[in-house]
Amino acid sequence: MKKLATSVGVLLLAVIVIAVAGQRQIGSFLVDRMVKARVGADPIAALPDGLHVQICGSGSPLPDPGRAGPCLYVVAGDQTFVVDAGSASARTMMGQQLPLGRLNGVFLTHFHSDHIDGLGELMLQRWAQGNKTSPLPVYGPQGVEQVVFGLNAAYRLDAGYRTAHHGADIMPPSGNGGVPVIFSLSENSTTEVFNSGELTVTAAPVNHSPVKPAVAYRFDYKGRSIVISGDANPNSGLEVFAAGADILFHEALNREMVATIEVAAKAANLPNLSKIMFDIQDYHTSPEEAARIAEAAGAKALVLYHIVPALPVNYLKATFLGDAKDHFSGDLTIAEDGMLFSLPVE
Repeated sequence: MKKLATSVGVLLLAVIVIAVAGQRQIGSFLVDRMVKARVGADPIAALPDGLHVQICGSGSPLPDPGRAGPCLYVVAGDQTFVVDAGSASARTMMGQQLPLGRLNGVFLTHFHSDHIDGLGELMLQRWAQGNKTSPLPVYGPQGVEQVVFGLNAAYRLDAGYRTAHHGADIMPPSGNGGVPVIFSLSENSTTEVFNSGELTVTAAPVNHSPVKPAVAYRFDYKGRSIVISGDANPNSGLEVFAAGADILFHEALNREMVATIEVAAKAANLPNLSKIMFDIQDYHTSPEEAARIAEAAGAKALVLYHIVPALPVNYLKATFLGDAKDHFSGDLTIAEDGMLFSLPVE
């Protein structure tokens, strides 16, 4: 009997060893396949000439495991830009295999932390992937210089380590960090902030008080156009700025859902959270209001991003939208990270 038990034990041990070895072989095979498929991949290389937007962050400051902070990756022909760089957006873009080394610039809508707290990592990854000899241009209204110079200072030690480790040929010191590109704003008029001939980027002031300055951006390329609201309340005049746009990307906050959090926080004796949830309701735009703006602008499509509050399950989407679809005759989409919107040149 003891011999039988010993034999069974040896057999089980052998099976376990074989299984573990098999798992390792399978794992090694999968790693090899995944690495070969992903390293060097460029998902935008096959895009037709046109204006394209990939969602690299559709979330907000409220925790949402499925969404990075606000971030849009814009492709216009052979030029690439990022609008805002929220939390985890750089890693999200890397996961989406977007070529950060090709970035021509970043546009910031305003300087709330959730729109800039991924910028340091974005500047680092662009430098590391692109072998750049000049820093990343970061466009924004007055105040952008404080953000960029502050991040440059915060990352200065790190930059020195990386050049020392990898060498100046791989990480040229002159390519580290960012350089601010400041533009002036007029209160009631638009400002051209970038023009490469075929692509024009225009900024317009929006009302996100007490946050000042705050802007929306419009990209026009070969007859196609997108508008990105940034954070704005519904009285910002975006109907005129977004007139005839192919796609309006607009922030959205459901006040009833946020008010539920406000009441719950108050009941839980969390006065700070309750007050913040109350305050944020008056300087954002509801899905219904965004739908009315898109309809008045004659936009062909509306994409809601900077989603407040988080939508951890799909069942919440209908509640979040409310009656928005009744106020807009075009295509209406709740953004999710990884979505791609393409506008080929006609």
